[in-house]
Amino acid sequence: MKTGTGRIRVADAQGIAAAAARLAAGEIAAIPTETVYGLAADAASSLAVAAVYAAKGRPDFNPLIVHVADLAMAQRYADFEPLALRLATRFWPGPLTLVLPRRKDAEISPLVTAGLPTIALRIPAHPVMQAVIHLLGRGVAAPSANASGKLSPTSALHVEGSLADVGLILDAGETQVGLESTIVAVAGNKATLLRQGGLTAEQLTEVTGALVLADETADLTAPGMMLRHYAPRLKLTTNVTQPHSDAWHIGFGATAGDENLSASGDLAEAAAHLFGALHRAETSGRQRIEVAPIPDHGLGAAINDRLRRAA
Repeated sequence: MKTGTGRIRVADAQGIAAAAARLAAGEIAAIPTETVYGLAADAASSLAVAAVYAAKGRPDFNPLIVHVADLAMAQRYADFEPLALRLATRFWPGPLTLVLPRRKDAEISPLVTAGLPTIALRIPAHPVMQAVIHLLGRGVAAPSANASGKLSPTSALHVEGSLADVGLILDAGETQVGLESTIVAVAGNKATLLRQGGLTAEQLTEVTGALVLADETADLTAPGMMLRHYAPRLKLTTNVTQPHSDAWHIGFGATAGDENLSASGDLAEAAAHLFGALHRAETSGRQRIEVAPIPDHGLGAAINDRLRRAA
């Protein structure tokens, strides 16, 4: 962990206060969550949100997730029907984003929702992001703190290497989950899985029952739905057990590789290590990246989703 030099500051009380002050002044800062590091802005400030789009090089038709402190704050932005309330009660704080009907009186920049009548909300389970939101007193728009379409950041150094125009990066070490949040759109009694992530489909169906899968060719209604996304600079190939000699091989389970996401086959451990391994592969000096087969269930489905988009 860095010790407060340059753009990176330790995420202690002073660093948190500095980040909250920047957001209140309409500036941006990179802040850790339990999923990945987020590029944060006051969600009510169009100038601040525009700065997020500009720093990431992100298309402004791609909506952003608003991070809130608690359910009461979430209800300032969206209408919650019974199914949405059950999901929020069960899985918040945590790696679940709900796409819900936006309240007409919500104090939110229209840039956040990309002109849609819905809003994406999440309560993060990370003390640093929680502390910043509490100090600001309102929602924080925070997509992943990386150049648009590139590898998501799971450390402060990943942010520093990806974004040149961010003046403050709070460092709280490696993220715990390592994958972005799962995104579910709720309309009445219907739940649609828009993006797989740190919460599994199996966990969701315990609350939702039947779960509709979004069509990947549909219009963008939530972050992370672009077909090419989370992409390293090198060509990436999946389901490889016999790698090429010029490849950096990312292993899993009994397939050792140059490094292994989880030698024991633990999908949660693999998810936490995925983006870090891809960042290391980019700087390995090899010509391509090849990844061992990952089981396509539980968190493995989310890992494979990221790898397909990266490839």
